[in-house]
This record gives sequence, structure tokens and C-alpha cells, in this order.
Amino acid sequence: MACSLHVAWDDGLTSYNFGPQHPLAPVRVELTMALSREFGLFDRPNVALSAIEPASDEMLGTIHRADYIEAVKRAGKTLEPDDSYCLGTPDNPVFPDMHDASALVAGASVRAASSVWNGESEHAANIAGGLHHAMPGNAWGFCVYNDAALAVAWLLEQGAKRVAYVDVDVHHGDGVQTMFYDDPRVLTISLHESPATLFPGTGRPGETGGPGAEGYAVNVALPAGTNDSRWLRAFDAVVPPLLHEFQPEVLVTQHGADAHALDPLANLMLSVDGQRRIYSELHRLAKETAGGRWVVLGGGGYELVQVVPRAWTHLLAEASGAALDSSVETPKAWREFVRERTGEVPPLYMTDGRTVEFTPFEAGFDPEDAVDQAIQATRRAVFPSHGMDPSL
Repeated sequence: MACSLHVAWDDGLTSYNFGPQHPLAPVRVELTMALSREFGLFDRPNVALSAIEPASDEMLGTIHRADYIEAVKRAGKTLEPDDSYCLGTPDNPVFPDMHDASALVAGASVRAASSVWNGESEHAANIAGGLHHAMPGNAWGFCVYNDAALAVAWLLEQGAKRVAYVDVDVHHGDGVQTMFYDDPRVLTISLHESPATLFPGTGRPGETGGPGAEGYAVNVALPAGTNDSRWLRAFDAVVPPLLHEFQPEVLVTQHGADAHALDPLANLMLSVDGQRRIYSELHRLAKETAGGRWVVLGGGGYELVQVVPRAWTHLLAEASGAALDSSVETPKAWREFVRERTGEVPPLYMTDGRTVEFTPFEAGFDPEDAVDQAIQATRRAVFPSHGMDPSL
């Protein structure tokens, strides 16, 4: 059965733009929305586009310092860097009206959260969101305001007592973890490339939460080169048991597409087919553990044409309750639009041609295998805090 889905959208979301040379190019969001439209996703009777408003200063202030918000506003007007807030760095260049653009992204994620919390829809998405690195008092890792953390904080303000946040971006969800590190109402789970080889250099298994919240920060640090089957083995060994134990009222998920093998900024080896399977697993878990209440956010992803639009169109289709056939061709009109818009050759199919299966961790632990070592390190670090046995 199809699920009700609200997609928070405004064309202004593409104004979050660090400039033509920056890897986080808004064209990836533009191409995703165009591909989804060509497949008729937004014409489905159970899918609606929701209007959004920028997050107010007061709302942003629930997770960000007032002086930082003022610094973002100032930088967006003067276009002068401010090193004390990491504004104007190569990762976080200043751009005109950056506060307005960033506040709109943040407002879209709150709108998605409110759609789910208030019962307007079972699922809601902000595909332009997932800016999970921003810290309380500074920009970080291409992220100005942390819309993911803001959505979680908003849910807590409405009275939610248990919110789970699962981050499948190739980079550690450090900003969200930081903001809720001492809060046992929030379970943060991040599966990412090992900090030994990738920014931001955090997300080790031993980062498990502050006093009173031990075991509520969960990190699965995967070795470079991890492929679909090994990634899914790690996911299956950690995420479902923790979510079933925690029983969140809402599941918030961040879906950076940069774990794909073609991504230029990272070293994991997933396919679009593997990512599609991840979305299916998270959808299932939202139904099983959170009463179907699922907030879906975008994230990283720097192969702008070949990967992100296909991955996130599969994500939106999955969230609508009617997944696309992975073997279908991309629509001709979309391919023509891609050529006109980017000059690149678009992908012909919605698949990378992979068959995605995995062997569950419970079938046996290989102490010589780097992925199994990562799984076991995480389970040993956090499972006991939840009364769970980390052993096989």
C-alpha cells in the first residue's frame, strides 16, 4: 500500500550555493526533482509538495548560538570571511544572503518533521536538507545551519520522548551527534567511512554518549573499499536491533549519496542498487519501530549527475510506498534536460546492474575481516548500555 508522503519544497532551496567551483552544487537537487517529476512521483495521489518558511532566529537558536547566527547574517551581507566561525574557508565560502538560504533549508526540515508529528503524513522529506556537520557555534563541512539537528530538536520541543536519527552519509554525522551527545531521548546512529581515512576525523566506536546518555551515540566506522554487501551486513548487525530496543516515536534519517563508488570525495564502494536497498530497509524499520513516522533528509553526494539524482529519486519513490523498478530507463526528457543543464552524458538506467545480497553477521564472525571488526567494536561499545548482548 502506498504511504502518504509530504515533500517540503520551494525553488529557493537551490539558493544554498557556495559557488561554481564548490563540490556541493545545488544542481544535484535540481536534477533530482526533475527526475522525480518525470517519473510522476509528485502526481501520485498520496504525495504532496508542502510549502515551507525559513526557520526563524528563535527556532535556529534552539541549536545554534545567537552570535553565530548574527555572524552568518553579517557574512552574507559583507561577503567577508570570519575565521572565528569557519565562514569564508574553502569548505564554507561566504555567499550573498547565506543566512536566508540556510534558514530556508532548516525550515524545510522542520516542516517535514511537523508534517509527520502532526499527522499530516506518515512520511515527509526535505531532499535539500541533511546538513549534518554544522556545529552550535560554527559552520563545518559545507554546512551552515544543521537542519537535521533542528528537526530533532523541534520534535523534542513538541513533546517527543524518543527520537532516533540514522545517518548513512559516507561522512560521520558529527554535528548531530555533538548536539545530542548528552541526551538519552535521542539515539544517533552513524554508518560512515573510518575517520582514519575521511573527514571529519570523528565517529569512532568509543564515542558512545555523555554521562547519563551512554550508548545513545552509535558509530559504525567502515574501512575504505566497503561494498554493498559488506555495508548492509554492518547495517543489519547494528541498526535494526537498536531501533527495536529503543522504539522511537519518530525516525529521522539522513541519506547522503556519497558512499557510492563514483563519489569523488570518499572511498566506499556502494552502488545505486545498494543505496536503494538501504532506503527499503529504513522504510521497513520506520514502520516496525516508529509507527511509520519517518522524516527523510538528503545529505552529501558529489557525483552530481550519475549518482545523486537516481539515488534520491529512488528514495522519494520508496518513501511514497511504491518503489521504482531499478531496471527502468531514465526518461528521455530528463536525459535531454541533463545535457542542456550540465553538458554531461546522463545515465541511461536507474540501476548500476548490481544484485545486492548480504550474509547476516549472526551467521558467523570473521575476526580477520575489517568490516566484521568494525561491527563487533560498535556492538561491544553500545549494546550493553541497552541491555543487549553484543556477542553472536
